[in-house]
Amino acid sequence: MLAQQFLNGLVTGSTYALFALGFTLVFGVLHVLNLAHGAVFMAGAFAGLYAVTAAGLPLPLALLLAMLAGGLISVAVDWLALRPLRQRGAAEFAAIISSLGIAQVLMSAGQAISQTQIMRFPFGTFPVVVHQFWGLRISLLQIVILALSLLLALALLLFLFRTDFGRQLRAVAISARTSALLGVRPGVVYFLTFFISGALAGAAGVVIGLAFNSVHFLMGEPYLLRAFVVIVLGGLGSIGGALVGGLLLGLVQTVAISYLSSSLSDAIIYSLLFGVLLLRPSGLFGKLHIETRVVRA
Repeated sequence: MLAQQFLNGLVTGSTYALFALGFTLVFGVLHVLNLAHGAVFMAGAFAGLYAVTAAGLPLPLALLLAMLAGGLISVAVDWLALRPLRQRGAAEFAAIISSLGIAQVLMSAGQAISQTQIMRFPFGTFPVVVHQFWGLRISLLQIVILALSLLLALALLLFLFRTDFGRQLRAVAISARTSALLGVRPGVVYFLTFFISGALAGAAGVVIGLAFNSVHFLMGEPYLLRAFVVIVLGGLGSIGGALVGGLLLGLVQTVAISYLSSSLSDAIIYSLLFGVLLLRPSGLFGKLHIETRVVRA
């Protein structure tokens, strides 16, 4: 049934959006692709898993602990890999390579901790409950995933556009130097940006780990690739665009797999991306920046 596949696609898309929110937040503020985001996502998943299995914490507390761990690890990534380059005025490409290097370090740590095994949440960590309405089937876990993704996206939007610190963050995104002259402290903004980004990645790690009951050291890499598609579709640096792009990607992927072929789903996704970029080079919600130069005789 098409309606059932649309529902499944919304749930899948919400996981993509939750992962991409933190990814696009860092890009929107620092204009750098943080390739360690997938590794932070993986670390958050492991933190939530061990909080349940080793510490015996209930799932809500494990989720909060995973968000805290993801936030702190993300801040450490900035301090170790990006902040020194930013202070030296290094090129953006250097920051991308540096984040890729620390991502490999984090994944190696995850591989050593898990001994290259696929870890799973214990049975009963989340109740298996399935609801039916209007001929559609949806599990309680799918409802929670969809609701949590939308709630965190809404909270982030309210923070950015309804708080003083959100205004400071948007000012730094436009110009860190001008913001500093106006009394804004860019260092504090960068700290909070990376912490929020990592916290969202940690939440996504636990949610996706529960959805597939699979946590392993390479779990962030496929989602990092999907996040590229999401943020380009939605518009680089656009929070609303990441949400819409994630949902759109999930819908297209689910319908393509169900009615065509799983082998064709990637081709359809990247064809959609190519078509959107032809019509709107800045993405669905992005703004096209055109550099103009004045030539004086």
